[in-house]
Amino acid sequence: MNGGGQLVELEEPGSRQGGSVYTWEEVQRHCHRNDQWLVIDRKVYKVTQWAKRHPGGFRVISHYAGEDATEAFTAFHPNLKYVQKFLKPLLIGELAATEPSQDRNKNASVVQDFHTLRAKVQSKGLFRARPLFFCLHLGHILLLEALAWLILWAWGTSWTMTLLCAVILAVAQSQAGWLQHDFGHLSVFGKSSWNHILHKFVIGHLKGASANWWNHRHFQHHAKPNVFSKDPDVNMLHVFVVGDSQPVEYGIKKIKHMPYHHQHQYFFLIGPPLLIPVYFHIQILRTMFSRRDWVDLAWSMSYYLRYFCCYAPFYGLFGSVALITFVRFLESHWFVWVTQMNHLPMDIDHEKRQDWLTMQLNATCNIEQSCFNDWFSGHLNFQIEHHLFPTMPRHNYHLVAPLVRALCEKHGIPYQVKTMRQGLTDVVRSLKNSGELWLDAYLHK
Repeated sequence: MNGGGQLVELEEPGSRQGGSVYTWEEVQRHCHRNDQWLVIDRKVYKVTQWAKRHPGGFRVISHYAGEDATEAFTAFHPNLKYVQKFLKPLLIGELAATEPSQDRNKNASVVQDFHTLRAKVQSKGLFRARPLFFCLHLGHILLLEALAWLILWAWGTSWTMTLLCAVILAVAQSQAGWLQHDFGHLSVFGKSSWNHILHKFVIGHLKGASANWWNHRHFQHHAKPNVFSKDPDVNMLHVFVVGDSQPVEYGIKKIKHMPYHHQHQYFFLIGPPLLIPVYFHIQILRTMFSRRDWVDLAWSMSYYLRYFCCYAPFYGLFGSVALITFVRFLESHWFVWVTQMNHLPMDIDHEKRQDWLTMQLNATCNIEQSCFNDWFSGHLNFQIEHHLFPTMPRHNYHLVAPLVRALCEKHGIPYQVKTMRQGLTDVVRSLKNSGELWLDAYLHK
């Protein structure tokens, strides 16, 4: 569904049954790992084998097995005509004329109105990026990297200069994180291949991470945000319980891997400080080696080669490792607070199979716009607009926001906007509330 692959290899048993008609009940039966159908624009596709070759990862498609994937398919692919040709060999039929276009709990009126809004946004040219914006953003990252090194070269490696260098490098790493996010979502260039190349450069050479690891993880988050077992961002590995349902489930089952009623306190010790320097670092290396992703590994190693060539002359090998670890520690705090304030206080639950607009609004909220908030969060303070239109260049979020808000008001869907302070405090508040739910269920049920 994301382009790429060989058309010749896509032919599957049953793909010649293009004239068959199916009911939603029949489609919904094919939702297993080795048997996956999905519906796009009323056409039924068998994607069991293609899912394994999907550039965005097989889990993204698997999350929509047995469902209507039209809205997700449209949201993720900037060039629908190009991607459509990869669907043709997978076509096995269409929905019966008596079947509705929407399945399960999806609101037909909301779906149609959002489709109309998307067409309006496209006609306004809001999916077209301004290259100068992203060039300037990349430029300021490179300037920060150069400044960090020049400070040491000019004024030495005192504690004060070392701390200043680390802060500047952390700012550069965080801003590079927002920029790789733009390229990863194919929101900068009209040609996908250019986005892919720049994505590998920014996340690999400027950050030392893996583009494919990010793609496969992040697209799942967008496909089913805040849905247990489908969004990796709410997979807390039993360290935290989140939302309203999971704490009660754990409490009733007497699951106590951690003292969850204190999670809003130990979050400060093992959440923001450790996510990037420990968990993500281990996961990235393990993913690259297990999948034998030597291209991403080479890009990643090019970062560390450049880094040690720059800083080993100042600090030696051990000192350079200590410096980059501290930089990751600072960057991790920045990343965790920005990403969690948009999602953690929102609805986190099991699959509800809602329409795209309702699902994304239940799982996301915005932070007030300001020049600082836009820069600090990489425009992810417009998290609602980003989730609704993931391929839209970020500098256009503020233009589409009033249209989205009006649509939400029409259908009675809450559109939440918070101050930065409220967003950050809500992270801790939501963890405390979930911990209390767990304790009550653990002791009394």
